Amino acid sequence: ESLGADLIFNPEPEEMYKDGFSSYVDMSVLTEELCGLSRPVHFRGVCTVVSKLFNIVNPDRAYFGQKDAQQLAIIKHMVQDLNFDIEVIGCPIVREEDGLARNTYLSAEERKAALILSRTVKLGREMLEAGETDADKIVEAMKKNIETEPLAKIDYVKAVDGLTMQQVKKVQKPMLVAMAVYIGKTRLIDNTIWD
Repeated sequence: ESLGADLIFNPEPEEMYKDGFSSYVDMSVLTEELCGLSRPVHFRGVCTVVSKLFNIVNPDRAYFGQKDAQQLAIIKHMVQDLNFDIEVIGCPIVREEDGLARNTYLSAEERKAALILSRTVKLGREMLEAGETDADKIVEAMKKNIETEPLAKIDYVKAVDGLTMQQVKKVQKPMLVAMAVYIGKTRLIDNTIWD
């Protein structure tokens, strides 16, 4: 009630998966880029579960974090393609005081190393705000910055269209500059949206 919600629907996993994934929502057009390259089945499952939830609950609005920007874009597309009468709202990334996107899986040493992500996002943002128009230059500068951290192993750093998730060469709004980086065994994601 204090948050203005009339109802919160929080089913157990068994309730959502009891029939398995016998029929998936196909969102392959948006899963070619970013996390879809390293988690090919993930987004198909996300769309299936989210569409089931939307059908059960029939909400007016649905809130998703911008930290997983590709997931947010895919859900927005799904809502449009399947004619759900739902407003999908992106929520800002929750960051610690030092800028790190919230994560509870890191050791103290890994957490210190993980600060390279927020510093790299800041670098990309500064380049955008300074008027850089070459997306490849931004991506390369961000990669070089990440590589200064010995514990960091890059999965990807990409500049993509904020709606289609397709790679772009020229800076254009809306644009997403996103990364996935391993710090030890933990895969971290972070991004900045230029819109």
